[in-house]
Amino acid sequence: MSAATLDDVTVRFRGQTAVDGVSTELRTDCITGLLGRNGAGKTTLMQLLTGHRVPTAGRVRVFGADPYENDAVLSRVCFVKESQRYPDHFRVCDVLSSAAMLFPDWDEDVARSVVADFDLPRRRAVKKLSRGMTSMVGIAVGLASRAPLTFFDEPYLGLDAVARQLFYDRLIADYAEQPRTVVLSTHLIEEIGDLLEHVLLVDRGRVLLDEDAEALRGRALTVSGPTAPVDTFATGRRVLRSEAVGAYTRAVVETPSADARATAVAAGLSCERTSLQQLVVALSQPATPDLQETLR
Repeated sequence: MSAATLDDVTVRFRGQTAVDGVSTELRTDCITGLLGRNGAGKTTLMQLLTGHRVPTAGRVRVFGADPYENDAVLSRVCFVKESQRYPDHFRVCDVLSSAAMLFPDWDEDVARSVVADFDLPRRRAVKKLSRGMTSMVGIAVGLASRAPLTFFDEPYLGLDAVARQLFYDRLIADYAEQPRTVVLSTHLIEEIGDLLEHVLLVDRGRVLLDEDAEALRGRALTVSGPTAPVDTFATGRRVLRSEAVGAYTRAVVETPSADARATAVAAGLSCERTSLQQLVVALSQPATPDLQETLR
């Protein structure tokens, strides 16, 4: 079942194509990572799905309806923006009380708990908060909204490692208590890799990868050793990334066969699981048209 779909969606503005013929879906009750480099089209996709922008061509549906200017749909969608702006006079408590009126599934206990965890000053003006504390306010809204479709756009900005881990822990705990569709747009792939159930990788407005995260984790193997046996192992396989230092080579290789690791070990190569971040970086590198077509 899908919480949202995009069918052959294109967005053009100011002579630029931000989204180019994208067709995809967001599964219900699933944590999806929306990944890609700066300018890849991630923010535009989120704007489309949250009713902030209309497509130049194609169709967008959220809970089966067009989200643009649709209050019935948008009340079920929470968009925690990277640089959310609030009225100058708003305090932390004002943001939370306003959100409570906007989201019908708002959970005040969750809001109070997150505020306490982050030690947020409820009566301080948001404009006087640090960048990290402002991010914490957005996280509190996103979690407490309990919106059936929730977007977090770079939610960690300004947060230290401890605060980021607290966010991840709270997200998983809250998701386990009340599953819903969550989309995380972030560059910290290494940190969130284990949280993701699905991966949507975009580049230059197109979808490079739309795949179950568990299947993706087993898609490639990183092998290292003398160049000759690495080359032999890679023969007949797609090499996504390769680095050579002298006679030593380290390569990220697509390995569709289940016995690939055993084959590599038998050849005297060191093997390690390719992390989600390594795989995303490898797939995001410029490639020949033939290779790029193979990876889709």
